[in-house]
Amino acid sequence: MKFKSLQENLRRTLLERIGDGELTGLRLADQIGFKQAHISNFLNRKRGLSLEAMDKVLNVQHLSVLDLLDPAEINKRASIPPPSEDEFDNVLVVEGPVAAMQPLIMSMKVRDIQKFKRGFLRKLRADVQGKRRDWERFVAIRAEADAISMYPRLLPGATVLIDRHYTSLQPYRRGESNIYAVFVNGLCKIRYVEAAGDNLVFRPHNQSYSVEIVPLEKGQTAAEYLIGRVCYVGMEM
Repeated sequence: MKFKSLQENLRRTLLERIGDGELTGLRLADQIGFKQAHISNFLNRKRGLSLEAMDKVLNVQHLSVLDLLDPAEINKRASIPPPSEDEFDNVLVVEGPVAAMQPLIMSMKVRDIQKFKRGFLRKLRADVQGKRRDWERFVAIRAEADAISMYPRLLPGATVLIDRHYTSLQPYRRGESNIYAVFVNGLCKIRYVEAAGDNLVFRPHNQSYSVEIVPLEKGQTAAEYLIGRVCYVGMEM
């Protein structure tokens, strides 16, 4: 929502209060220390208000910026869902780039919602590298066609649960390689990942596919390429 829209919503709110007899232009001008003509010009769309003037109006009229927002816009951008009241938690299914870049998921970015047992999620161990502690921890994505490179561990169309608070390359289980969702060159891929000097090595499970070596950009760490550890794969039969 643009600042101009906020001004228009404030104007409409004030005009409604004037129409209901709760307010007059003169009274509002007195409350904020402006000339009546200034307020009249604003109400008649002949001029706008500065940020300072808007703050004064909101204060004396006991309004918040939230009162000026379109409810549909708020719902579209809100992070969802509310906590479940049963033994399951809701995990949002999103596109790969959303999982990679958005700390909190807005409702307009959600493709679906999957339920996972709360006890299962709480048992998963985190290992955060970088600034991820304030990110929404669990998200899910649908594996793309590229996921065939991880066959039989993964197939295209599978639901992949990602722990975005696991951005370390340390093995989750001794002797086993972690599978990660990674974001590189605008694409989300699912691979085994290891560091080799100033490079990241993305290994497929299916040996008929090639290993990919990605140089770390200057000043970046491996954690900045990792969306998170894959901790569950669900495939419809």
